Amino acid sequence: MTATLAPSGSSVALDWRRALLWGGICALSLVSVSLIGLPVGMNKRILIEPVLSLGYLFLLWIPLVFGYVATTVVVLEGVEARKSGVADLLAGLTAGLMGGIGLTLLMVGLDTVNIRKPLVNWSPQLFRLLTFERGLEFGIPVWLGICAGLGLVGAVLHQLPAVARRVMSWVLFGVMAVAILEAVIDDLAEGFHLEWLTDALYYKKGGTEGLTVTSAVVLALVLAALPVVTGGRVKAAVDHYRDAPSEDRRRTSLVLFGAIAVACVGLPMILGGIVNELLANVGLFLLLALGLNIVVGLAGLLDLGYVAFFAVGGYTTSVLTSSNSPFFAPEWHFGIALLFVVVMAAVAGLLIGAPVIRMRGDYLAIVTLGFGEIVRLLFLSDWLKPYFGGSQGITKVNPVDIGPFKVQGSDPRSVFYLVLFFCALAIYVSWRLQGSRLGRAWMATREDEQVAEAMGINTVNAKLMAFVVGATMAAFSGAVLAAKVGSVFPKSFEILVSIIILVVVIVGGMGNIAGVMVGSLVLIGILGGPRQPGLLQEFQSYKLLIYGALLVFMMLKRPEGLVPSARRSRELHQDEYLQDAWLGDEAETEGDQGAPS
Repeated sequence: MTATLAPSGSSVALDWRRALLWGGICALSLVSVSLIGLPVGMNKRILIEPVLSLGYLFLLWIPLVFGYVATTVVVLEGVEARKSGVADLLAGLTAGLMGGIGLTLLMVGLDTVNIRKPLVNWSPQLFRLLTFERGLEFGIPVWLGICAGLGLVGAVLHQLPAVARRVMSWVLFGVMAVAILEAVIDDLAEGFHLEWLTDALYYKKGGTEGLTVTSAVVLALVLAALPVVTGGRVKAAVDHYRDAPSEDRRRTSLVLFGAIAVACVGLPMILGGIVNELLANVGLFLLLALGLNIVVGLAGLLDLGYVAFFAVGGYTTSVLTSSNSPFFAPEWHFGIALLFVVVMAAVAGLLIGAPVIRMRGDYLAIVTLGFGEIVRLLFLSDWLKPYFGGSQGITKVNPVDIGPFKVQGSDPRSVFYLVLFFCALAIYVSWRLQGSRLGRAWMATREDEQVAEAMGINTVNAKLMAFVVGATMAAFSGAVLAAKVGSVFPKSFEILVSIIILVVVIVGGMGNIAGVMVGSLVLIGILGGPRQPGLLQEFQSYKLLIYGALLVFMMLKRPEGLVPSARRSRELHQDEYLQDAWLGDEAETEGDQGAPS
């Protein structure tokens, strides 16, 4: 049965047990985040000078969220939602106040007990941050007031109209996004000769120092006016796109992809080297994610050894194009080497896919995980060291020579265009395969393999083709990586790469090309890859923690991903759709019975 979130009401007394429960979780979350080291580690990144840093933001959002959650109840279909009132405000206030009490106990502990050996972040730096460098007498009442106030604000959000909540969301996330994306906005402004805009927005003194208070207020007013000006036109346009016939929807999608393609070709020409390097890394992981999307998203094969194909592409390119290959150094052109990359990727896909083709679910994941680690250890081993260099890898990989242009790591713009070419090719192939006979066979196998076999689908061949196509795309990414870096090492192909690519596909939206693109841009662009820095380099030490928390949240709240495919969304919410259809049929039956004859 479907459920909607609705505010609790004043007709019912305050549920102290629920309020204290969420308050305790709020306090535990604040203490855990503090001891992990996020506030101290992120405190150098200023968002609004001089009132807010990224470190304090990691603390402030917690009581706000738990104040909102503590006053949220699930209302069943057909049950009238009760009105919110004073009891809800008290619940939010209590939850936030409990969080403040948790921080108070932490501050007192930091001041009186020294347990830095088991807890590294139990440090004077954390104490000074929590007390604003003014001692307990100042820090305790301030945090109690801030947490209680934010919890109250979270409860008040339920009582505001939907338009007001939407405006607040635009303001909050918009201001924080402009503050966090300062480096990108600076780069864009320089390319468009709009330096005056960033000078007005940001506090420029010794580098990037965040928004000024005045610019943050002006930006908040502008963002608050946007939902009012648009008047729901964006939502109406999205609804119109979803309800449009398939031909119109396909035409609109082509126009959107065309606009994105034009932006991808034009923007690097005016962007700086840092952002182009960032976009090149996003493109490499997008190419990997598009291949894994075919294996996992379309065919439903949970492959945790996907990094093996990435390694095959990188090492094949290095052996054939490097001038320092330990065994065979023909120094072929990159284009000729790509032909062998495709062949080796297909062979690797068949060799790994054939033994596990009858396995499903967890067994398939465990076996492919083992295959991926075996491939890495083979490249690392002394046995194959005369051929692949062992732990020293292969160096002096020649750059890609395209007529008068050379693609190499010292020129991030040229690397991005090379990655863009392969990504465009992979997107086109994925799009064509989705609607083909083979793509439909993959999706039928994913939904129910036994039914697919009964319908005459050769599931063995379909699965093998999924492995081969996914392996080829991953190998292309490995080839570009070798040309970009100029070398390959076994450390670049750890099993963590497979895990992060799987997270990108899941968070973006399995089975949806647009979702994979969004997932790659959001996760790799902001947080970075296993060894590649993202836009927020401050997250370098905490990226895996954030990846894990985000994955847990997505599985609980939005398992279909940020941009889900319609088919995948129907599969995950089939029970809800059936329940809604049943309720609709029952309402029509009651209406027919009550109609006058």
